[in-house]
Amino acid sequence: MSTNTTPAPALQIDVWFDLICPWCLIGKRHLDTALTTWRAQRPTDTVVLRWHPMRLIEGVPPEGWDFAAFYERRLGSPQAVAARQAQVRAAAAHAGLSIAFDRIRRFPDTAPAHQLVLLAAQRLGTEAQATLIERLFHGYFQQGRDLGDHAWLLQLAAEWRLDVAEAASRLDLPLPQAEPVPGVPFFVFNQREALSGAQPPAALLQAMQAAVTDTSQLL
Repeated sequence: MSTNTTPAPALQIDVWFDLICPWCLIGKRHLDTALTTWRAQRPTDTVVLRWHPMRLIEGVPPEGWDFAAFYERRLGSPQAVAARQAQVRAAAAHAGLSIAFDRIRRFPDTAPAHQLVLLAAQRLGTEAQATLIERLFHGYFQQGRDLGDHAWLLQLAAEWRLDVAEAASRLDLPLPQAEPVPGVPFFVFNQREALSGAQPPAALLQAMQAAVTDTSQLL
């Protein structure tokens, strides 16, 4: 009888995120920075990243909402929106990112884009999935692309060499029920250490080290 001898990864990272969340973009960049340090320190360790798309705002219609009007309703005034956006821009700049809120016209339903992300994981693997997530973030926050625009999503599917017909059949499906988490971004390391929010790279690296230390103590 054959047995599966594939070793478990030294580090498994689960990330819950939504593509309309700028803190998720910042959190992803911080995670990339932490992982660069981790891999330099532990080059032989296997790292597996698992991305868990979830929709923060339910009930968004397929055509989306007016972006400025949505946030004015949500935060109370144009002044409050401007203050929040300035806070986000400052945090993004600290992570080496720029966010062009002035280019965003629609607050989209992110379910179609998340379906594409899930399909990429199934057909291409997690590395290609992570690259697609980065492209979707870039399209939304730097170019003002509509994450609910099927034509753009199918263009990306073709660029990633996915079956466009299969992708088209998936875009209108409801997202799978996500595991409840306190907010996004949400990081879990080896199913032991959890962090919520766009934590700095040092905090993420510390959680990685703690997760591996906890695991080794059980062996």
